[in-house]
Amino acid sequence: MPTIKVLNMAGAEVGAMELSEKVFGAEVNTAILHSAVRMYLSNQRQGTQSTLTRTEVSGGGRKPWRQKGSGRARQGSTRAPQWTHGGVALGPKPRTYKVKMNKKIKRLAMFSALSAKVAASEMVVIDAINATEYKTSAMAKMLAAVNAGKKTLVVLPEVDAKVIASLRNIEGVKVAQYNTINVYDILNCNSLVCAKSAVEKIEEVYA
Repeated sequence: MPTIKVLNMAGAEVGAMELSEKVFGAEVNTAILHSAVRMYLSNQRQGTQSTLTRTEVSGGGRKPWRQKGSGRARQGSTRAPQWTHGGVALGPKPRTYKVKMNKKIKRLAMFSALSAKVAASEMVVIDAINATEYKTSAMAKMLAAVNAGKKTLVVLPEVDAKVIASLRNIEGVKVAQYNTINVYDILNCNSLVCAKSAVEKIEEVYA
């Protein structure tokens, strides 16, 4: 069962916490992680790009010249793809990029992502993350004290308006609640900073 230090907001060690072997000590499956990241990025695509085909471009109703006798190549419309102002051949049309994964594989991907962060010593647990006022400098000082990386994901047990507002102006920092984290955000950060109660809730949900 993996054990991790618990720090306070000043960066001082105040205890230790045993993590769930199932959630934070699982074998890292890179194939499943790849599938989960691919699913996340694909599902972010709107798929609204669209080009006009020759049937949708305005004009071009009359045959530009007669079929034979002019010496020029036969043409049926000035809106064919080879013409200037013509339609686009085989261009993109609205479509869905949605990719699905079953629930069991999603859970395994989450276990692998969290376990990878613990194994790489990129996870930090803080006894409590709170703010008495809207102050970005206080949150920046906390992240510096716990040696957070350039890209940091801060996980809270619940919505805290003061903490979220104080963190969102810091470049490279993203804030999420324990029930909104995803594999991509976990892998995309250099440091995973979690409140102790958020870790307990993650274990409660997944273990």
